[in-house]
Amino acid sequence: MNRDRLKEIMLAQKEVFSEHQNLIERDVDLGRFIGSEQVVVITGVRRCGKSSLLYLIKQQMQLQDEDFCYFNFDDERIMGDVAILEDIDHIHQEIYGKEAVLFLDEIQIINGWEKFVNRLYEQNRKIFVTGSNASLLSSEISTSLTGRNKTIELAPFSFNEYCRYKRITFNLNRLSVKEKPILIRAFNDFIQKGGFPLVVKEDDLELLDAYFKDILYRDIIARHRITQVDELKQIGVYFFANVSKLFSYSTLQKITGIKSTNSVNKYLNYYSQSFLFYYLRKFDYSLKKQILNPRKVYAVDQGFSTRIGFNFSSNKGRILENLIFLELLNRKKEIFYFSRKGECDFVIKQGLNISEAIQVCYLLTHENMDREILGLTEAMNEFKLDKGYLIIYDSEISTSELPENIHIIPAWKWLLDK
Repeated sequence: MNRDRLKEIMLAQKEVFSEHQNLIERDVDLGRFIGSEQVVVITGVRRCGKSSLLYLIKQQMQLQDEDFCYFNFDDERIMGDVAILEDIDHIHQEIYGKEAVLFLDEIQIINGWEKFVNRLYEQNRKIFVTGSNASLLSSEISTSLTGRNKTIELAPFSFNEYCRYKRITFNLNRLSVKEKPILIRAFNDFIQKGGFPLVVKEDDLELLDAYFKDILYRDIIARHRITQVDELKQIGVYFFANVSKLFSYSTLQKITGIKSTNSVNKYLNYYSQSFLFYYLRKFDYSLKKQILNPRKVYAVDQGFSTRIGFNFSSNKGRILENLIFLELLNRKKEIFYFSRKGECDFVIKQGLNISEAIQVCYLLTHENMDREILGLTEAMNEFKLDKGYLIIYDSEISTSELPENIHIIPAWKWLLDK
């Protein structure tokens, strides 16, 4: 690529990068990544704020223009030749006369990037990279950067981050009469619209249509040269409409017309690699049974289900469960579901043992109480747990009507209480 043209693009991108405003701190301990000598890899779904996190890192490191080099490779003007990485580094040194801390955005677009990064790592350079494809990053890192990288998996805003962005302040231990209704109103908005930063800023759910298309066509179809576009899209729309539910390959084949289970499996992996969907396994001490048992599907952001999947009001229980799942992921929990006669939405594995059982119910009533408690108590008995948690939006049941070892918690409060 012409170096003068590349220089123009570099400076233009850096100017846009430096214009970030009104950013909030994310729930990530940046200090331990900044202080590490390893390459820092930031992964996550498109539009979740990876570039903004790079800017927050730049600010925390107190870097001036001459101290850092930023480049976003997700740019139609850029050719994906690995030689461009060397050119970018040299151009910065020509302009500023010094080596830079490197911020390389959407690096997976450049084939062979990991060898360049590894070489600079061995020269004690500080490097941050971002990417929107888990499989490409992990396979590339394993070739050259094993043991030389630390990973941040970023997601759309949590409810805690959402409140921070909306400048809602509170003390959970001493909520005032005014604070609680404000938090509940914020939660009602968050559970429907989700936490993608620009969606929150613009209050515009239509953006999610564009995000889905970007992930579908740019991260999956173009990258994997897929021709069965309609079938792949149908799986995504079906999953958005059926979050928090069990799914089977036979159902997916029936709704899409795909005959090969291998093709279905590949499509599921592509969606997972792009961070759009997560698949939850049933807990079993046998790994083989875990693999064979049906899985449940969850979306990376509940806003997708509201916008693309279905009407919120008729499926709010499943959307709430999806939201609780995402928060458990944010808290780095090892999560499974459990079922016998009933089903327990989540059991948490710590070490070799199950340490926690959680049931999610939007509205707890006398009609559904026995069903909700059955799955939870079965899990508690199976894993010898002293207590279980029932996370709800609202309840018609008084706590005195529940077993003493079941703790009922409003969802908004559980999400904010770390």
